[in-house]
Amino acid sequence: MKILLLDIETAPNKVYTWGLWKQNIALNQIDEVGYTLCWAAKWTDDKKQQIMFSSIHKDGKEKMLKEVYKLLSEADAVIHYNGTSFDIPILNQEFMVMGWTPPAPFQQIDLLRTARSKFRLASNKLDFVAGYLGLGGKVQHKGMLLWRECMEGDPKAWKQMEKYNKQDIALLESVYFVLKPWVANHPNHGLYMDHNRPMCPSCGGMVQKRGKYHSVTLTYQRFQCKSCGGWSKERYTSMDKEQRTNILRGI
Repeated sequence: MKILLLDIETAPNKVYTWGLWKQNIALNQIDEVGYTLCWAAKWTDDKKQQIMFSSIHKDGKEKMLKEVYKLLSEADAVIHYNGTSFDIPILNQEFMVMGWTPPAPFQQIDLLRTARSKFRLASNKLDFVAGYLGLGGKVQHKGMLLWRECMEGDPKAWKQMEKYNKQDIALLESVYFVLKPWVANHPNHGLYMDHNRPMCPSCGGMVQKRGKYHSVTLTYQRFQCKSCGGWSKERYTSMDKEQRTNILRGI
């Protein structure tokens, strides 16, 4: 299975406003709509691969978008952090404006959703989660000033932005390998591998039988992965036809 790590950085909307607090921005106050500044990406199955990067400054808008469009079309699944609500819709919007059809379908692994649903962390921000797990932190920068300098074409600012964007991918990959067994409905590796044995759907590793999983009416063999520790179960119940019939009859 081809799994792509992806993170984008965007320019803010430029608007006219008379205040700084609780402003209601009308459509005629918008001077310029935000857009994709750059992206960084990496395939999870290639540990030696350098992190890919493309920006509107380095490659121009069309080439930058064509490259990420191609990567998305090649991916079976995409890992991101809040990408379900941010990165992917923004890229889809860019593709639509360019007049392109949607990229090939892919599954999404949003680690922010995993962090929110499985744990009660002091903060769900990637920087905090990575630091909390001892995996490092984001590149420190000048805040909004860095984005403004990049929009103005400052080469030094773009060098810093590239470093910042790539570090987010490094953190994302490290956090993914820790959170992988916690990801709900992780894309099934078994569908992409030739095998004749039960395997972990999250990582493709060897599994061992660990008790039974009981639904409301049926029982399934349960497994735990020897590599990532994730849990899974057989697709079909281990109960025979007579047992299933008796359960349904309440016997």
